[in-house]
Amino acid sequence: MLDDMVDHLQGRRQQPVWQPLPPDVRDGFRQPLPVTGAAAEDVYARFRETILPYSTGNTHPRFMGWVHGGGTPLGMLAEMLAGGLNANLGGRDHAPIEAERQVIRWANSAFGLPETAGGLLVTGSSMANFIAVLMARRAALGQDSRKTGIGNAQLTAYASGGVHRCAPDALDMAGLGSDALRRIPVGPDFRMDLAALRAAIAADRAAGFLPFLVVGTAGSVDVGAFDDLHAIADIAETEDLWFHVDGAFGALAALSPKLSPKVAGMERARSIAFDFHKWAQAPYDAGCILVRDQADQIATFASPAAYLTATARGLSGNAPWPADLGPDLSRGFRALKLWFALQVFGADRLGAVAEQSCAVARHLAGRIESEPELELLAPVPLNIVCFRYRAAAAETLDALNAQIVADMQEAGLAAPSTTVIGGHLAIRAAFVNHRSRTEDADALIDAVLATARAAVSQAV
Repeated sequence: MLDDMVDHLQGRRQQPVWQPLPPDVRDGFRQPLPVTGAAAEDVYARFRETILPYSTGNTHPRFMGWVHGGGTPLGMLAEMLAGGLNANLGGRDHAPIEAERQVIRWANSAFGLPETAGGLLVTGSSMANFIAVLMARRAALGQDSRKTGIGNAQLTAYASGGVHRCAPDALDMAGLGSDALRRIPVGPDFRMDLAALRAAIAADRAAGFLPFLVVGTAGSVDVGAFDDLHAIADIAETEDLWFHVDGAFGALAALSPKLSPKVAGMERARSIAFDFHKWAQAPYDAGCILVRDQADQIATFASPAAYLTATARGLSGNAPWPADLGPDLSRGFRALKLWFALQVFGADRLGAVAEQSCAVARHLAGRIESEPELELLAPVPLNIVCFRYRAAAAETLDALNAQIVADMQEAGLAAPSTTVIGGHLAIRAAFVNHRSRTEDADALIDAVLATARAAVSQAV
């Protein structure tokens, strides 16, 4: 198994980016529960035939859809070690928890947070943002709200119009309703309009609402835009709001001397959500929530229970436990792959991956600007490029660009995604994989042009 996976990753560039599952392969996953066991070799053969060729494709250098990291062989091996230990990182006194604490301290140091800071490894930024909302809710309503709920309080939160969908989802799950999120307009640079933010807060206060949270975006999901985090921190301080940064992938710009000015002000946040499984290339899943003061985590999540009583000595020592810092009691050893990566690669090499991604994006933008049949639909501040094929009738462009993306994906040539920019469907290329190079951007342009021209000629 190990040899095959190493060979698979080594030859990934020569394989299709993605392949759709044939109907018979899909049907195989609908078979009933086996009553008797089978030989492991036979089941592994099924894996090689029915799973390995049909994965998402994000290990491939021409996977540019969404924001998926590419993973590393080192991370794969660390996951094997963690599986062998089978450690539960909810609590108790053992070395795996110290490894996670060390990873959290390294991240807090890299992002400029103080010694009081804490954090937790979670599934991803969706959970990290949810944890931030829960901490901000408790801070706004007081400790008793953990028992009595929100009562009649009408809490409101604020984020740019480009905020990730997990922000309204977090408010929904927190019992506040997604309508509690005020989506603040963005300017031509896709950054939050600060005057509109101030006006929205003032209007809500006048209407009897209780503003409690403002979310700054560090790398928007559509175009990779960064809000003015220093300015938002100033507003949060003036208005007594919890300042949270959703930096799902963009927060890791802090590791690059060239890119770190984009996250200036992030160190002032009360909490930061980001993912190691994006630019840091850790295998899924490896999200993280950092908190300026760990006391906020403990106050929000710690709960007494006789069977979880911490002691001064023995296996029940080493409190506070991760179970006191978030909602999960049973937790896997996510930290080990990060503990290896941060030591083996170092912050410099991980920062260089981010720089390389942005360089490839700039190259792609240049190619698009040199092709009369293509047009950029948004600025390229980071690693995401939004564009479209335009050499067709205007009323058909959205459908045509959607067809181009699907045709390329199904042919295994490249795997960008789509989004909507300025009312137009855009082909969206997000460069996150450390394996992606300028030749992959060129291959994408060649594939878009060839696929589009074929589609247009067929339509005629």
